[in-house]
Amino acid sequence: MNKLTSSQVVSARARQHGAMEYSEPETDLNKVRQYRLIRVREQLRRFDYAGALLFNQINTRYATDATNMQIWCSHYETRCVFVATDGPVVLFDYGNYPHLAEGLPTVDEYRVNKSFYFFTAGSRASEHAERFADEIADLVIQHGGGNKRLAVDRLSYEGSEPLLRRGISIHNGEEVMELARCIKSPEELVLMEQAIDVCELGMQAMRDKLEPGITENALWAKLHETNIRLGGEWIETRLLSSGPRTNPWFRECSMRQIEAGDLVSFDTDLIGPYGYCADISRAWLCGDGRPSDEQRRLYEHALEQIEYNIALLKPGLSFREVSERAWKIPDEFLDNRYGSLIHGVGLADEYPSLKHWVDFEEKGYDGTVEEGMTLCVESYIGAVDGHEGVKLEEQVLIVPEGVRRLSNYPFETEWL
Repeated sequence: MNKLTSSQVVSARARQHGAMEYSEPETDLNKVRQYRLIRVREQLRRFDYAGALLFNQINTRYATDATNMQIWCSHYETRCVFVATDGPVVLFDYGNYPHLAEGLPTVDEYRVNKSFYFFTAGSRASEHAERFADEIADLVIQHGGGNKRLAVDRLSYEGSEPLLRRGISIHNGEEVMELARCIKSPEELVLMEQAIDVCELGMQAMRDKLEPGITENALWAKLHETNIRLGGEWIETRLLSSGPRTNPWFRECSMRQIEAGDLVSFDTDLIGPYGYCADISRAWLCGDGRPSDEQRRLYEHALEQIEYNIALLKPGLSFREVSERAWKIPDEFLDNRYGSLIHGVGLADEYPSLKHWVDFEEKGYDGTVEEGMTLCVESYIGAVDGHEGVKLEEQVLIVPEGVRRLSNYPFETEWL
């Protein structure tokens, strides 16, 4: 691999953001917050729900932009938000920390959650769940206008059963939230581009450190360090592997020392500044040599799949049409294909998930590509029992004329 400096590879926009370190957002956060809450309520009205009860910390973030130990709180039913379709937004937090929601136009009332998960409640879990159900049922009855249909994204039996006994009808809140999140506002796109810029600066920090003898973990750490230093939040996975560990895909990074001539493939899955996801994949060569003919062949197929499927996308196409018209994976790589053809992205991986044509009848579903969707176009090329594999992924926005690329980091076109 010919070493390039950061200034030669990373976009000017990313370099500028790197210098700024994201101390100030480049758009009106309150406008983002209000847009997202409006999107949630549009879907609640569409499905005729009195409101939503949200425990998924990505969904609570989307509805309110209030955060508190998001990763930790995702393990437990310790923090949630009630969104009335016509009425208040009530944040039930992990503890009595109202300063965490100060100034947010999307939070009307702050309460301490009566947590009923076993770690905190132990043998009193049922008692606490009854008290929690009293509060939620009261909110539904008070603000639902007789409608007791409640959208819930995730809730254990311990929490659901008392609500059902109080006459609350529980429905699919993940559907509500995924459909709300799938269309981005212009202000959201500004924040997503900032996250992508941070991600690509982190990718370049990785590339600058990629040399024989570095471990996969040490290389991956450069992405984390850059993300945190520039105001990012976390990384969802550890999907980086080298040499023979690149095939089959989905091995997470290890203490393996990367060797000269190894392919290194990775998938960022990075949650950057302001909570937006940058989901980009690239494959590089370790060392100063040239890729082998086989490495070049794998890369050429992967890049062809990415470019072909990006060119295909435009508003109005059904998911079935995209799947049917997509690049046909050669038979030798078909069994190792990536699990999705294309998927949505926002605060994390999101609706929709478009399936390969060979999987569509079993796993696919109906829907339409819409303007304002942000999508990730996927490729993994590696033969069954092959030595290595190439993982590529590009993030795009659906616009009236087709797509606008959001990710900027270059591909290894000199390999072709």
